[in-house]
Amino acid sequence: MTLKIAVFASGSGSNFQALADAIQAGGIPASIELLVCDKPSARVVERAASLGIDTYLFQPKQYPNREAYEQEILSELRARGIELIVLAGYMRLITRVLVEPYYGRMINIHPALLPAFPGVNSVKQALDYGVRVTGVTVHFVDGGTDTGPIIAQQAVEVLPGDTEETLSARVHQAEHRLLPQTVRWIAEGRVRLEDRLVTVDRE
Repeated sequence: MTLKIAVFASGSGSNFQALADAIQAGGIPASIELLVCDKPSARVVERAASLGIDTYLFQPKQYPNREAYEQEILSELRARGIELIVLAGYMRLITRVLVEPYYGRMINIHPALLPAFPGVNSVKQALDYGVRVTGVTVHFVDGGTDTGPIIAQQAVEVLPGDTEETLSARVHQAEHRLLPQTVRWIAEGRVRLEDRLVTVDRE
């Protein structure tokens, strides 16, 4: 069985590309069926087009509220039989319209070791705080700001003299490894969620 995935992204789409490349290389029984994007000019839209992946574009300002556009998105996801939502640099809050039907089937990648440094500018937060180690987290989405059950994490050392740019580059490299690995675990049925506890049957 091939897991049908929709990726939500708002920016350059490097995690989208990393996941697509990993699937194309084999080893992940999944396919990206759809990109959902709120910014028509985003680089990720070009990436999807070059890979032949359909894109659902929307502009939030054309809707009265988040729930309205999420209802349209939900209809599109159901029509395509989407089984897993991957938030990869999607810069909008998710409401119960999507969280409830996809709880346990929606994941997000965050550039910090949650619960530390949730929200935006996580790399800058880590540098400003003076931590020696930060990293990357993949977690289930529960409707809060980066509060969902944690599936996997990877540490990234903060080096002397690091800037936001240099640290971000290494954090992105970690994201590009951890996200495909986590999606593979989910596609292979290795991930179980009970309350807030996530169990992963590793190799």
